Amino acid sequence: MSNGAGRNDVPRAGERAAPLNPHSIFQQSPDTVASAEYPVQWNTSKLHLRIASDGVSAASAAGLVAPLITIFDRGIIENASGREPLMSSIKSSFRALLTRPYTFLASRPFRLISMVYFSTYLTANSIDTISSTITPSPITHTTSGTSKFLAASAVNMSLGIYKDSQFAQMFRAPGNVASALTKSVPKASYALFSLRDSMTIFASFNLPPLVAPMLSEEVDKVVSRASLAQVLTPAAMQVFTTPLHLWGLDLYNRPGVSLAERVVQVGKNWAGSTLVRMGRIIPAFGFGGVINAKVRRRLMGNLEEK
Repeated sequence: MSNGAGRNDVPRAGERAAPLNPHSIFQQSPDTVASAEYPVQWNTSKLHLRIASDGVSAASAAGLVAPLITIFDRGIIENASGREPLMSSIKSSFRALLTRPYTFLASRPFRLISMVYFSTYLTANSIDTISSTITPSPITHTTSGTSKFLAASAVNMSLGIYKDSQFAQMFRAPGNVASALTKSVPKASYALFSLRDSMTIFASFNLPPLVAPMLSEEVDKVVSRASLAQVLTPAAMQVFTTPLHLWGLDLYNRPGVSLAERVVQVGKNWAGSTLVRMGRIIPAFGFGGVINAKVRRRLMGNLEEK
């Protein structure tokens, strides 16, 4: 008969349990003890430096893309309001940037654009840092889940709507104060703009990690697949978001027209508007996303090596 060494030390009915050896816990490995007492361990190593790296990455990306986005957005608003033709507005803004850079960079339009994209990039970075902290994972870990999409979308859309309202007031046509300040945007337009921005955010922060592995390895000989996916996915998404954008604008500009007329108007402007929006989106979420991701990866990699 077995001597009982292989049995579980569970007392039978009526038996007393063996007394606990107070020294036995010290014979366990530290990892085992920590696991027993703290089932979830957070990776808080160099957390303050990781948070600072998130901010530096976001500021670097926003600072580099904000001038071009400011110029494009101002041109679009001034052209839509009739204040100045698109190309004329873009040329004058570029001239101001080159001849009076300090004035341009201190201007309210530039600060508004910087606020929108710094906050968007910082939110996405913060989700990665939170995820690597509570998982725990290496500090270079990035996510592509729902939490990042929802957080970045909420920040970008809320600040973007505020920015658009300020731009509409600043760059309204002379003598057209009443229409710029009192004409309300239909709720349906806000809904379409929100859907438009959500799709763009999804293509900017969630799709690149999924698309990059699908690209040919030959791409890496020219440019990294991750960088290419970061540029291509938000640009390609404009094919689908531009109709939403045009439909929302048409609801505002031509209230009361028939569905057929609206479809014709959107279809007529779709191709050209898609190209223009691609030109604006690529620096905002393409190059900006690449810069943000690369700077953050480098900073986090340096922290991990120390």
